Amino acid sequence: MQHITGISRHQMRFSSLEDAISTDNQVRFIDAFVGHIDLSKLGFAVKTLKTEGRPSFNSQVFLKIYLYGYLNGFRSGRDLEKECSRNIEMQWLLENIRPNYHSITDFRKNNPLALKNTFKLFVSFLKDSDLIGGETIAIDGTKSRAHNSKKANFNQKKIDKHLEYIESKTQEYLTALDENDVKESATKIQHIQQKIERLKGNKLRYELLEEKLKASGEPQISTTDSDARALLVQGQVVEISFNIQAAVDSKHNLVVATHTINRNDRSALSAIALEAKENLGIETYTALVDKGYHNGRQIEICQQANITTIVAQPEQGKSNENGTTAAYLVSQFQYDKTTDSYTCPKGEVLKTTGSWHKKSKDRDSYNFKKYRTPKCKGCSVKHLCTSRAGGREIDRSQYGDAVEANNKRYHANAQLYRKRQEINEHIFGTIKRQWGYNYTNLTGLEKVNGEHSLIMLVYNIKRSINILGVPDLITKLKKWNSPYKAKVLLWLKTNYLRLKLAFVSYKTKLAA
Repeated sequence: MQHITGISRHQMRFSSLEDAISTDNQVRFIDAFVGHIDLSKLGFAVKTLKTEGRPSFNSQVFLKIYLYGYLNGFRSGRDLEKECSRNIEMQWLLENIRPNYHSITDFRKNNPLALKNTFKLFVSFLKDSDLIGGETIAIDGTKSRAHNSKKANFNQKKIDKHLEYIESKTQEYLTALDENDVKESATKIQHIQQKIERLKGNKLRYELLEEKLKASGEPQISTTDSDARALLVQGQVVEISFNIQAAVDSKHNLVVATHTINRNDRSALSAIALEAKENLGIETYTALVDKGYHNGRQIEICQQANITTIVAQPEQGKSNENGTTAAYLVSQFQYDKTTDSYTCPKGEVLKTTGSWHKKSKDRDSYNFKKYRTPKCKGCSVKHLCTSRAGGREIDRSQYGDAVEANNKRYHANAQLYRKRQEINEHIFGTIKRQWGYNYTNLTGLEKVNGEHSLIMLVYNIKRSINILGVPDLITKLKKWNSPYKAKVLLWLKTNYLRLKLAFVSYKTKLAA
């Protein structure tokens, strides 16, 4: 039977790396983008040439390695080092330079802020290339597992539990020690004494941890990564993780702002919303946000910044047989701003004394006023409205006007709000499920921020390549006038000198 035969491994070929890379290969855009920008202006630690010793690697080499690596699913320094040797695309991109994994990993650890600046710069390029609309932006967050196990995360309750266990076991061993003293079992006595000493060491460790927890002022502490926190992932599932925030433009579903926090979404809206506005340099836009972000203070900050929020309204209380039923939830009471009063479904008016009260929730404090009416006591439907003996009482926070305006927009723009999931949730699915970037191996909030900015950057690169293609994207890049543009004249001079030296060396060899 005849089969297709290959080319002999011993066959000599005359070709270059340039011949092996097609014009629409993504590495050509990576090379063009990195060569177009001045890394020192972005904050990268750029190593200068020295007169003595071994020459250093150009910082552009490492940025190219990481952009290519994250685009193709390679994250660890050792994997990237291997790709530099065996991957023909990487060989073309780096001109066959092969750094070791120590140098590669150090670059990512040492330049978190510069990586974030690079993400912002690329957003600016996308906007100037008319790939971002800047009118409707969806905001959401997702959890990324930290390099810290649940066993290495503690709160006061967990520490108390460990100390209580140590105390009970110590007492148990001391009792056993007294019994064995009477029986004079030397081997068993020594074994028990060793266990007691080990418990003393554990007790000291937990007591020091308790002091550290109290000094931090935080409700929990992690020992491997001090910035990692136990966050609710889904339902009742808790993971030690970070919370990636992302603002996504509706035109082509490109990420326009991102940063990572170590708390839940409740107090996170204004920071990511303002970052999106700053990155795009726009006056206003409409933000579509889910109910986990519904917070009066955050909504008012956005309103003051001229950002129109449409944040989903959570349920105002729960309907139950012994208290408030569905027909008498807070949302069914009408507020009148001119008289500063509420009207209940039965037509009675709830008024306030004007006194402000303070309330704290999730380390977020705010002021509110109470609204009541004496008519509640004789109301025929009181049992459907409230189980409170004194009658129905409504609280209105200092941010009530901003919250009410947002809630009205939410109910009036149901069709627009439904687009939120279409705009941003598939991004997290791509990054976490398809690419596998659902965890970080870096420790510390600053470094984790740098890695997540890099992930969002390569997502934007991949998506913009899918939209325009590599040749058109490179054409737009060459026309783009950026304040971080590299000095082209210096690049041309450097390459000219390199080519000239190579030509002189070639002539010398021929003469020999």
